[in-house]
Amino acid sequence: MKLNSSSKSFLFSSTEIPDIFFTDYLPMAKSEFVKVYFYVLFLANHNSEIKINDLSKTLDLDFPTVQEAIKYWENQGVLVKNPNGYSLANLQEIELNKLYSPKVSLSPETIEKNAESKHRAKVIDIINAQFFSGTMSPSWYADIDLWFQKYGFDDQVMLGLFHYAFDKKALTHPYVRSVADGWGKENIKTFSDLEAHFNRREKIKNLNKEIAQKLNLSRNLTQYDEEYVQKWYENYKYDMKIIEIALKKASNKSNINFKYIDTLLSDWHEKELNTVEDVNQYLTATKTKEKKVKQVKKLELEYTQSTFDNWEALYDN
Repeated sequence: MKLNSSSKSFLFSSTEIPDIFFTDYLPMAKSEFVKVYFYVLFLANHNSEIKINDLSKTLDLDFPTVQEAIKYWENQGVLVKNPNGYSLANLQEIELNKLYSPKVSLSPETIEKNAESKHRAKVIDIINAQFFSGTMSPSWYADIDLWFQKYGFDDQVMLGLFHYAFDKKALTHPYVRSVADGWGKENIKTFSDLEAHFNRREKIKNLNKEIAQKLNLSRNLTQYDEEYVQKWYENYKYDMKIIEIALKKASNKSNINFKYIDTLLSDWHEKELNTVEDVNQYLTATKTKEKKVKQVKKLELEYTQSTFDNWEALYDN
């Protein structure tokens, strides 16, 4: 006779959710994704099996949403694909690996005791209170200390980093790391550096909009178009007045081509034409030269034709 333990009954069993899920994963996940995670966690707790299609029906979510949720948790390292299906990673083990991996083996206590980190500790407290409601996970402490050391951020830049990610609704380790790395590559260290960075981005953003309007585009600029605009503004130091001259010349073409616009602006940059006056003088000179070339060709053609007519007249005699 086979007996089943009453402790395994759904009525008396429970599915535990580690607190680290609420601090590091839940805030940035879509509600549908959280729903999928909770149910998958419940199934894993009871060694149950279910197909994605059944999961869709059970949770009253459309099939693509469930697929997207599973892919999301895979990318977060929460769901691990294996030959037999999926397994759930232990979130606490993931957190421990972050804490005790090389170079990132600093606890909050270690950081706060560091003689050089009095200001850092204050910044960390502000970040913890303002963006995590006092529940910031330990791995963030290690990341923050690493960014202070690696990129030389001052306190205001570090706060700005979390402000930026929070405003973007992307307060996750991978996103914040990528932004920190980007700022580091741009040599942003002080708040004035950060302000200059945002001012440049705002001006480029406005340039993108103005260019789209000037060209009568019914779409936003593509990523590749925006890369051209960034080059014109940051590398060539061209403002809208010079760019507009190139846009007018490009508008004569049947199809608007950013590569053609870039060719014009790159040519002007190589010729060190840095003002509207420089560009207009160059274009006027070029136009005059082209006109003279046409006149010379016309004279050559008339001379050739005249000579031919004279030879014809000679034979007529």
